Amino acid sequence: MGMGPRLELRQSQSLVMTPQLQQAIRLLALSNLELESVVAEEVEKNPLLEVGEQDVRVTADRETGDEPAPDPATADELMLAGKSDTDAPLDADFAADTFHHDSAADSGIGGSASGEDVDFDSFAGAEETLSDHLMAQLGMTLDGAALAIARVIVDALDDAGYLTETLRDLSDRLGVPLAQVEAVLGAVQNCDPTGVGARSLSECLALQAKEADRYDPCMAVLIDNLELLAAGRIAQLQRMCGVDDEDMADMIRELRGYDPKPGCRFGSSRIESVTPDVYVSQGKKGWQVEINSGSLPRVLVDRRYHAELAAGAKDKASKAWVADMHANASWLVKALDQRQRTIVSVTAEIVKQQEAFFLHGVAHLRPLVLRTVADAVGLHESTVSRVTSNKYLSCARGVFELKYFFTSGIASADGGENASALAVKAAIKTLIAQEAADAILSDDTLVDLLKEQGFDLARRTVAKYREAIGLGSSVQRRRARAIDAKAA
Repeated sequence: MGMGPRLELRQSQSLVMTPQLQQAIRLLALSNLELESVVAEEVEKNPLLEVGEQDVRVTADRETGDEPAPDPATADELMLAGKSDTDAPLDADFAADTFHHDSAADSGIGGSASGEDVDFDSFAGAEETLSDHLMAQLGMTLDGAALAIARVIVDALDDAGYLTETLRDLSDRLGVPLAQVEAVLGAVQNCDPTGVGARSLSECLALQAKEADRYDPCMAVLIDNLELLAAGRIAQLQRMCGVDDEDMADMIRELRGYDPKPGCRFGSSRIESVTPDVYVSQGKKGWQVEINSGSLPRVLVDRRYHAELAAGAKDKASKAWVADMHANASWLVKALDQRQRTIVSVTAEIVKQQEAFFLHGVAHLRPLVLRTVADAVGLHESTVSRVTSNKYLSCARGVFELKYFFTSGIASADGGENASALAVKAAIKTLIAQEAADAILSDDTLVDLLKEQGFDLARRTVAKYREAIGLGSSVQRRRARAIDAKAA
């Protein structure tokens, strides 16, 4: 082969991750709350973007086959195109569209005079913590060094109210006598709720028994031998306590009325409610899927301001900047619109695949994988994965994450269609809930009963699912039933 220079012509394809493509991919995986933050940043950077007040209704009807108005590009095509400079702006007129799932703020109810939504959660006072509750009581009985030691002890309590450090460690860390730390711990244990500051479950229950004036020698023996109670060895406990059947039942009933985690009455943080991204309802024409536009930011391109900026741009750099801002704004509006339509399209297919769930409940969930939905709606599997991440669906049966409907399959005993793992767990839970106190179902019996319902499972699989839903073995359930019968 010659060593001289020569010309060669080659043809190749490559996917370039433009900033617009990266943005479109990122928007798909964001929740509505995260999306609102991203849009706020874009509005702040781009003067041509403004927050609109109009609502866009994006729906799909699974019965009639009516889909959202076809977009010139699918979600995948939109991301792969990346031609933001040639995309037409999407500040279109959606006046003909209506939406009936808006929030009160969207309809003008409860809105502020400036038109902004009122966040009523912002008016809620800070929730009292366990530390605040205890220190308010200790501040009235202790002072000086004792109050400082109490603060350290309170800070060492976990969420359930138990002391996580030994008194010796606290004594060494503070440089004070052990007896002084023990005295302050006694003051902490006298606070409300009764049982905080305990170093074990037995001590926690003993403190509550003393508060109720029920800590006699028999109750002390029972509390000191909780492991025997958990094992269901009632007869041995009865002999150790020296009581008859009636007294033992009364003691167990009293013990079960105590709070093993007194500190959990005080929350450490506010529980945030989930806002659904999609509503699913059943109408006369079938299932209807609608995007929750009340929780979505509404972004428009300000054409009038764009015309003013374009007219005022004289030099090449200014014109390029205006064109770039307009292209980015148009791309963002188009990407947001396509995101909503893609979510509705994917959700509508999930409803179609899992219609039995929406009609009859979790026992009728079918096995479903991302590829099945992706092939049906004409998207890539990774796109469907992003769409279903951090998105929630609201229906008559409650609020569910879209990922909830993708479950693994279990072989059918009769050779028919596979069953969902969630459906199997629901069947196991129902069977155990219906078992008689004198006929506790073993895992082998559960296997036979599930096979009669069409589930072909091995014993170890049944045991795994049973433990996953928090149900004990047949031995553990038999002991629990015996304790319940004794306390009844």
